[in-house]
Amino acid sequence: MSKALIIAEKPSVAQDIVRALTPQSGKFDKHDEYFENDQYVVSSAVGHLVEIKAPEEYDVKRGKWSFAHLPVIPPHFDLNPIDKSKGRLNALVKLIRRKDIETLINACDAGREGELIFRLIVQYAGTAKAAINKPVSRLWLQSMTPQAIREGFERLRSDAQMLPLADAARCRSEADWLVGINGTRAMTAFNSRDGGFFLTTVGRVQTPTLSIVVEREEKIRKHVARDYWEIRGSFDAEAGQYEGKWFDPAWKKNAEDPELKADRVWTQAEAEAIAAAVKGQPATVTEESKPSSQSSPGLYDLTTLQREANSRFGFSAKTTLGLAQALYEKHKVLTYPRTDSRYLPEDYLAVAKQTAEMIANEDLPGPLQALAGHARVALNKGYIKPTKKVFDNAKVSDHFAIIPTLQAPKSLTEAEAKLYELVVKRFLAVFFPAAEFQVTTRISTVKAAGKDYKFQTNGKVLVNPGWLAVYGKESQTDDPADGSGASLVPVKAGEVVRTEHVDVKGLATKPPARYTEATLLSAMEGAGKLVDDDELREAMAEKGLGTPATRAATIEGLITEKYMLREGRELIPTAKAFQLMTLLRGLGVEDLTKPELTGNWEHQLAEMEKGRLNREEFMARIAEMTQRVVQKAKEYDRDTIPGDYATLKTPCPKCGGVVKENYRRFTCCGKDGASEGCGFSIGKIPGGRSFELHEVEQFLRDKKIGPLEGFRSKAGWPFTAELALVYDEEIQNWKLEFDFGEDAKKADEAAEAVDFSQAEPLGACPKCGGTVYEHGSNYVCEKSTGPAPSCDFKSGKIILQQPIELNQMRKLLETGKTDLLENFVSNKTRRKFKAFLSYDAKAGKVMFEFEPRAAKPAAKGAARKTAAKKA
Repeated sequence: MSKALIIAEKPSVAQDIVRALTPQSGKFDKHDEYFENDQYVVSSAVGHLVEIKAPEEYDVKRGKWSFAHLPVIPPHFDLNPIDKSKGRLNALVKLIRRKDIETLINACDAGREGELIFRLIVQYAGTAKAAINKPVSRLWLQSMTPQAIREGFERLRSDAQMLPLADAARCRSEADWLVGINGTRAMTAFNSRDGGFFLTTVGRVQTPTLSIVVEREEKIRKHVARDYWEIRGSFDAEAGQYEGKWFDPAWKKNAEDPELKADRVWTQAEAEAIAAAVKGQPATVTEESKPSSQSSPGLYDLTTLQREANSRFGFSAKTTLGLAQALYEKHKVLTYPRTDSRYLPEDYLAVAKQTAEMIANEDLPGPLQALAGHARVALNKGYIKPTKKVFDNAKVSDHFAIIPTLQAPKSLTEAEAKLYELVVKRFLAVFFPAAEFQVTTRISTVKAAGKDYKFQTNGKVLVNPGWLAVYGKESQTDDPADGSGASLVPVKAGEVVRTEHVDVKGLATKPPARYTEATLLSAMEGAGKLVDDDELREAMAEKGLGTPATRAATIEGLITEKYMLREGRELIPTAKAFQLMTLLRGLGVEDLTKPELTGNWEHQLAEMEKGRLNREEFMARIAEMTQRVVQKAKEYDRDTIPGDYATLKTPCPKCGGVVKENYRRFTCCGKDGASEGCGFSIGKIPGGRSFELHEVEQFLRDKKIGPLEGFRSKAGWPFTAELALVYDEEIQNWKLEFDFGEDAKKADEAAEAVDFSQAEPLGACPKCGGTVYEHGSNYVCEKSTGPAPSCDFKSGKIILQQPIELNQMRKLLETGKTDLLENFVSNKTRRKFKAFLSYDAKAGKVMFEFEPRAAKPAAKGAARKTAAKKA
C-alpha cells in the first residue's frame, strides 16, 4: 500500500502532526526515527541537516587562504552532512528512498528557510545518477493546534506553487556563501600579509549590522560635551504650588545643531540673570487644556517581542527567541514566533474570540489570573471586532503575528511565564479602546525689567484607561513615558501667582546612547530607512537587515567573533570592528557595510518569489560582485589604509616621543609627533588579535599585559598568552614577545635542566626517542629543558577544556593516538566535539584526528548478494 512521507522541521512538530492526524487516519506505530500508520509515515529533521559547500576541486583549505586561490566561484554546490545530525539525515534518506513511499509532504516551518531545509534533504537523498522524483506537496502551518494542523492538510499547496520560493531560498543561501566565504578569505588574506592568521569575517547581514554599531560609537567618541543651564521656577497659587521650566518662545529649530533647544541657556551668567530678574516677582497665567488619546501598540512580531523583553527583563534576543520557540513547540501556547508580521488574517476573528474565551475561562497560573477579567470585559463589551489595525491580509506575510493559541499554559518556567504574559497582554490590549487623557499646557509669564520671561508646565491626567487597564494603569494620572507632569493644582481665571523660588541647574550635553539589543534590533528592522533608493527601501520595508529569525544569531555571532562586547545591556564595538570598517572603506568596498546590499538582494529575491526574476540571472550578479570585492583587496598596493587613527597618551618606551596608530602598527613619531621617530613600532594584531586602545596604553606603560585570550596560531588555532615588551640589544629597541607563563619560563631557564629523577615516565618521545614526563601544565620530553634543549615535544594536560589523563598520554605515546575524547569545546562555536589526539610525524606535534565518516548504506541488491554469499 502506497504511503505519504511527512517531513517536519523538528521532532516536536512531527509529534504534533501525529496527534492531529490520529483521529482521522488511525493510530500510528512509533519507531526510533519515525511514526507510521496505514496512510502516513511521519518523521522530522532537527533544523538544517546538510549545508552547501564548494565541490572538492574548488574548496580552499584554511592553510591556503591567500589571494592566489580567490575568488572561489564554483559552477554548482555540493551538499555536506552536518556532523551532529548525520544519524537523523541517514534515517530520512532511507525513508525517502523507500519503495512504498510514493509522495512527500514538506511540513517544515512555513517560509524560505523551511523550504530550503526540506529541498536540500531531498536533493541529498538522490544521487548524481538518480534524483528523487516523487510528487511533493507543501503543508503551510501558522499555528500548531490540532485543528490548525488538520485544516492545513485539507489545503496542501502544490510543488509548482512553491518553486519560486524554493529558488529564492537557494539563491539567498548560495549568495550568502559566496559573499561570506570570499569576503572573509579576502579580508583575512589582506590582514595576514605580515604573517600570522588574522581571521576577519564579513557577511551580507553581519557587516552592515556591525557598521551601525561602529558609526554610533564613532559619534560617541567624537562628541564634545557642551555646558548649558536650565532655569526652573516654583510658583505659589492660592490652591498650592507648581513648577515650571523657562523657555524662549522665539526659539526655532536648527537642523545643523540639534543640541540647541528652547529651554537651554548657554552661559551661566545669562541663566543667573534670568533667575535674579524673576525671583519674587508676580506672574500671570494662561492655560490650554485639550483631550488626547493613545491607541495600543500593534501585536508582536518577533523583533518587537525581542525588543520589549530586552527592555523590560534584560533578556537577550537569543534568549527571547529560545523562550518563544519553547512556548510554541513544547507548550503549544503561542503561535509560530519567527514572524515579521504584526497582523492576523481577516478570517481569524472567530479564533481571536475563542482565544479570549480560553483566557477568560481557564484557571491561569500566578499573575496571569488577573488577565482573565480583562478577557471577559473584551468579550462582554464586544471589543473583539474586525479592524484593519489587527486583521489585514495584505500585511500578513509567510506568518502572522505572535498571539496565544487555544491551549492553556501548564508548568511554565518563570522566564517562559513572563514572556507569555507579555504576549497575552498585548493580544488583549490591541482590541481595547484607546486610552484618553486630558493634557494641560500652562504658561506662567513674569514681567521684569521690561522683558517677558515665560515658564511652561505640562499636566496629563488619565481620564479613561482604555487598553492601559490591561497593564494595570486604571487610575494612573501620570504617564512617565510621556515625560509630562501629573495633574496640576488649579489656578483661577485672572489669578496672579508669585515666583517663590528659582533654581539654576548646570548640565552638559550627552553623546548618543550606545546600542542595547533592543535598540539594535530596532535599527536592524528599520535599516530600510537608511536606504535612499525608493525601490530598495520598499523591498526592505518588511525585512530590514536579516529576518526576525536570524537577527539574534547575527548579534551573537558578532560577539563570538570579538567584533562586539556585551557590557550590561550595552553593545560596544571592539578595535577589531573599527579596523574592519577602516579596511572596507579604504579598499573601496564599503557597500559591504551598507544596508543597500541587503535591500538590493531582498528586492530581487522578492521578485524571484513572484516569478519575475530567474535564478541564473541573480546568481550571475552575485558572482560579479564577489569578484570585484576580491579584486579590490588583491590589487591594493599601499602600505597603510587611510582612516581616523588614535594618538596614544603613553609615550614611546625608548625615546619618550609620541606614539601614533596607523592601519597595521603603533609607531613612534618623535617628540613632535610628526617625524620618523626612534624606530619603535609594534603590530596592532599580534597573534591575530587586535589590541584595544586601553590595552596598548597599559602595555606600553607596564611593559606587560595578560594573560589575554583570542590569539590564533598560523594554522588558525586559538591560544591564550601574556605579552611582554622586552629590550632587544641586537636591534637596540623594544619589541613585543609572547610570554606563555611560568611553565614556559621554567622550561626555558638556562641554569639547569629540570630534574625528572623522581617523576614517573609516561613513554618514549615520538619525536626524538627520549622520555616524556608530566611537568607543570604540560607533558614534555626530558630533552626539551635545560641550557641546550634538543627537542621541543610538548602537549597540554588540558586542551580546549578537555582534560588529557595520564593513561591517555601513555596510550598516545605507545600507539600513536588516544581513545576518542568527547569533551573538547570549540573556541569559535562554544560547542562540544569529539576527536582523537594523534601524533603527526610530518608536523612534529600532537593534532586532532576525527572519526571517519560512516560509509553510505549499500544498495538493497548488493546487500542481498552479500547475505547470499555468507549463507
